[in-house]
Amino acid sequence: MKLEVIVNASSGAGENGGLEGRLNELFARDGWDSHVALAHSGHEILELAKRAALGDADVVVAGGGDGTINSVTSQLLNTKKTLGVLPLGTMNHFAKDLHIPLELEAAVETIIEGHVIKVDLGQVNDHIFVNNSSLGLYPSIVRERAKQQRLGWGKWPAYVWAAVAVLRRYPFLEIHLDVDGKALSSSTPFVFIGNNEYEMETLNIGGRSCLDAGELSLYVTNRTGRLGLIRLAWRALFGGLRQEKDFLAMCTKEIWIETKHKRIRVALDGEVTILEPPLHYQVLPGKLPVLAP
Repeated sequence: MKLEVIVNASSGAGENGGLEGRLNELFARDGWDSHVALAHSGHEILELAKRAALGDADVVVAGGGDGTINSVTSQLLNTKKTLGVLPLGTMNHFAKDLHIPLELEAAVETIIEGHVIKVDLGQVNDHIFVNNSSLGLYPSIVRERAKQQRLGWGKWPAYVWAAVAVLRRYPFLEIHLDVDGKALSSSTPFVFIGNNEYEMETLNIGGRSCLDAGELSLYVTNRTGRLGLIRLAWRALFGGLRQEKDFLAMCTKEIWIETKHKRIRVALDGEVTILEPPLHYQVLPGKLPVLAP
């Protein structure tokens, strides 16, 4: 079996010397013919993924966080390649939801074992996401964080500064939703669309029990101020969030979103891009074959 391994060099493990040799050694122990490449930018990840999608490898492995997995996955659509995952990022939501081990050798063993499952993908216009997409506060925070990191701040201090700066402004987004033929207008600080349903209450908040139900989840708050947002967060942790009158949660297969803006920032698996409304969200059932326990 042949595989291509694309590792984001800016991930914690990717920065450690000797990772290429270590991975080749681990795969070679079980007879896999592997080629490991370190990518030093988002553009390089995409280029390596495009090359791997056209190559003769049976499996293409994404080593990094959720953004890296998104980039590699986007190039594997409509090919016969299977995705492998080495969770080397900070949060690793996709790997955690699939119960892929976070320890390097155990993650490699999961790939070697060769158990393939098919999971859904989300799509907005011509962009895919493996976890979620959002509008409003979060894309603004990511954009502000990137500014601070360019000034030399570390990732987490930059994130805290960005969150405070954006919450101080607390912009609202005027949107018109069409969900299953039902129209809804809202003035909201954020819109969150998940690939399958997210747990929004209790200590498992932010997790998904499955990635193959063939649906999107939609979460919207309606004109909620800062104190209201804190109240919703409290209800999320301790129960009762879905009973809040200013919180909308539903599952569907297709969503249309209109805004008055000609262009809008959209977060996809933690990375921000600019899209032109209307935004057309849909689920792609069973589109991604991935190696998982």
